[in-house]
Amino acid sequence: MSLPLVASLVAGAASFVVLAFMFVPLERLFPARDQAILRKDVGVDALFFAGQYVVWNAASLLILAHVDTFVGARTPDGWHAWLAARPLWLVGFASVVLGDTLVYWFHRACHASDFLWRFHAVHHSSERLDWLAAHREHPLDGITTQVCQNLPAFLLGFPVEGLAAFIAFRGMWAIFIHSNVRLPLGPLRWIFGAPELHRWHHANVERTVHNFANVAPWLDVVFGTHHLPEAEEYSLGLSEPWPRGYLSQLAQPFVLTVATARRWLTLARPSSSPSRRPRSDSTSAPPRARSSRATPLRS
Repeated sequence: MSLPLVASLVAGAASFVVLAFMFVPLERLFPARDQAILRKDVGVDALFFAGQYVVWNAASLLILAHVDTFVGARTPDGWHAWLAARPLWLVGFASVVLGDTLVYWFHRACHASDFLWRFHAVHHSSERLDWLAAHREHPLDGITTQVCQNLPAFLLGFPVEGLAAFIAFRGMWAIFIHSNVRLPLGPLRWIFGAPELHRWHHANVERTVHNFANVAPWLDVVFGTHHLPEAEEYSLGLSEPWPRGYLSQLAQPFVLTVATARRWLTLARPSSSPSRRPRSDSTSAPPRARSSRATPLRS
């Protein structure tokens, strides 16, 4: 077994223990819904957790590094010089706000586009939310979200390492808003989000149209998509048929895409039937006398 794989396994196991130690007691003490720890599909979400920490996080970091290099090589020197004269805190603040705004619109597009929804629907397939269900997402959906979040920092030349503590905090908060917890958060609910806001985003409707800014809910207020339900009496999950297994959920977006492409090809293929109606059999009816006037064709 290779050393990087061992390191990923150890880091994943340690993360699982730390997160369970933090969130399981919190969900027991302040539950939003009556829900068992070993709920239905907990094993599937554990596989999503393992896949994210062992495989997809490394792939995401590799892709982000390539994007950073690509953007940096194509940014004019004058742009770098102009940014260097700006206060570092201002560039960092702009990187976060622009990244949040880009993620908001990408998330909103995932609910509007049939193609993007096929991948994003994996995350919405959870019928019970908790800290572990937060990790249920398709890797392509997750990696694209990470690119959107970090792209402004790459364009502004801001070192992401300077936001390491803030990124770690928001990563934990993103797990928290999926947890089965109801706590009075006061003004933090408007700045960083809250579980009751994000649970409504996971409501079992065709496609939710509220609360797209997971950890920046002020953007939902700005763009008119903020909604806080008065009660929790609604079901979660998808209103469309969806597989339940780990591998089948990863494959489902591609299965649906192939099926759609086949339908398009079938519609685009010219019809093999003749354009004119076939002549009737001569024995079926006696021939009619020709009229001196042309008979108009009927549609």
